[in-house]
Order: sequence, then structure tokens, then C-alpha cells
Amino acid sequence: MAKTLELQFKTELGKTAAISVDSPKETLSPAEMKVAMASIIAANVFQTPNGSFVGIQGARLVERNSTDYHLE
Repeated sequence: MAKTLELQFKTELGKTAAISVDSPKETLSPAEMKVAMASIIAANVFQTPNGSFVGIQGARLVERNSTDYHLE
């Protein structure tokens, strides 16, 4: 099962923007996520069409199942 951590940020224009991280560490705590997100905001390295990141909106772990079928 593929897992992705989606970090959601508030932008300068009041919209939401997200960064996705593939295969996040299993033991990552909400407090660690919050510290990482605050660091990303402070570094100000991401620019979206709706402005820079200015706040933390939330985070979620997305799990995905896929089945491959061999069609010959």
C-alpha cells in the first residue's frame, strides 16, 4: 500500500496549498509535522499562484491500494 503525507498550508490570499511527501516515516508524530511545517513557512522557499505559505492548515496521511492487471 502506497502512503503519502499531505501537508496543507494557508497562503497569503487565504487559499490552501499542499506539499506531498511519498513514503513518510511511520513514527512521525503530529508535533513533528507541525515543527516541520513551521520551518517550511519560515524558510519561505515556496511560492504559489496564491502567494507564499503563511500558516498551517492541516496534514493527512493518504493510503492508496492499486492492483495491476496483465492484459495480453
